[in-house]
Amino acid sequence: MGTLRRIARTLFAMACEAADPANALRAALAQNPPPPLGENGRYVLVAVGKAAVPMAKEMLSQIAAYPSRAMVVTNRENIRELSGATVMEAGHPIPDENGVRAADAITSLLVGCTAADRVIALISGGGSALLVAPAGDLTLADKAEVNRLMLENGFEIGAMNLVRQQLSRLKGGGMLYFADPAPVTAYILSDVVSDELEIIASGPTVSPIGTREDARSLLEARGMWLLLPEAVREHLGRGTVGGAPPPAARNYLIGSNGKSLEAVAEAAAGLNPVIVNNRLVGDVSDAAAYIVETAIAASPEGSTCLIFGGETTVKLAGKGLGGRNQELALRVALTMPDLGRDWVFLSGGTDGRDGPTDAAGGLVDAGTVDRIRVRGANPEALLADNDSYTALKLADDLLMTGATGTNVADVQILLLGR
Repeated sequence: MGTLRRIARTLFAMACEAADPANALRAALAQNPPPPLGENGRYVLVAVGKAAVPMAKEMLSQIAAYPSRAMVVTNRENIRELSGATVMEAGHPIPDENGVRAADAITSLLVGCTAADRVIALISGGGSALLVAPAGDLTLADKAEVNRLMLENGFEIGAMNLVRQQLSRLKGGGMLYFADPAPVTAYILSDVVSDELEIIASGPTVSPIGTREDARSLLEARGMWLLLPEAVREHLGRGTVGGAPPPAARNYLIGSNGKSLEAVAEAAAGLNPVIVNNRLVGDVSDAAAYIVETAIAASPEGSTCLIFGGETTVKLAGKGLGGRNQELALRVALTMPDLGRDWVFLSGGTDGRDGPTDAAGGLVDAGTVDRIRVRGANPEALLADNDSYTALKLADDLLMTGATGTNVADVQILLLGR
């Protein structure tokens, strides 16, 4: 069992390494370098997201011979000083006043661009919460409340970003309006399973997903309309604001969850690896049932490494502490039958942080539930209270990695022994 747990941790580390932002950007720049400057122009670099610092560092090294201005916005766990750039910290996953100040600073930088300048946007997961530019008369409190409601009600990332874009000046292509007339080139590290550019960080360099009417219809269909702050209802109820679409940008996808799953499979070549599902989405309870069914159906001959990737959702019913990966791991531990062989299951966020906790996820096995009970706790009751963090901590089954400096959604690894 101990060997399987060590292998699972090693394979997860390989998944994160495959999403290394600097390596991914370096490879992308070899094929798609930034455009040359106009006469007396400069590069204006804007990096936003959990991988913003390493991406900005790599880009600055590539354009070191040219005049430039650089602004970087990232979360607390990943903030670092960076020569040649202004680095700002902002709140994640709940937006804060630092994010408002960061958005204002980036807006001021972009509006000073000329046609001779070239804007380089480095976008990674987490950028949506980190860059807060409330539209119209909305406030940070309004946006934070909407974000809280969507998180608690299990909104998937695409639905969340449809709403977020309609409440922001920068999301849904907003960055392009402010940069005009300077052309924009964006290098994007995907944290969503579909790799849709308009969803990653709410698409600051891509046309919006939908309209205000679309956002309102979605919120009404999910019974949330009357729960929203009055200012948000008024804003979304005004209908679509007319105007020209945002200027076109060159957008390049440089890394994704799929690439990390392939790296796990390659590293586990001797364990009969299979990428079972690269779009593991939806409610966490359904995902757990699917993983257990996959384990039961797996061939009993030889060791097996079953690989999954995606981003599940949790609808909060309790007041405990945890995240989608921890809850998925706990649910698998509670429902996995006796397979007649050793097994371990790992579910982790590649950014190293699962929900509002210091854990990346969970690493469970056939003894997890017993270890929780031996310590005097009821794992089913903890799950009902959405307190997967406490349950896994009691079993010594929290996956702790620290901030990884990248973010390409979640990776799940199920190892079945002989």
